[in-house]
Amino acid sequence: MTKTLTIVARIEAKADKVDLVKSELLKLIEPTRKEKGCIQYDLHQDDSNPELFIFFENWESRELLQDHLNSAHLKTYVQATEGSVASFTLHEMTKIA
Repeated sequence: MTKTLTIVARIEAKADKVDLVKSELLKLIEPTRKEKGCIQYDLHQDDSNPELFIFFENWESRELLQDHLNSAHLKTYVQATEGSVASFTLHEMTKIA
């Protein structure tokens, strides 16, 4: 069985920037899903806290994830949302059962 790298990315938008952050996050979906090594790339928004977004991702390897983190579309997102994100955390996870 091939191990995949699971990523849970938590993005919390500032209260007055939810629409901006959401629109910029949505722009990441199509190009990222086309990237080599991307198995799954799903964006979720919390039902009770619309400021909170979660990406649930699966990648073939850490190296291919790193390529994604260095991609032009991710750099564009970071520039477009500068000052609009209250917090960001990235968790690398391994499925154990």
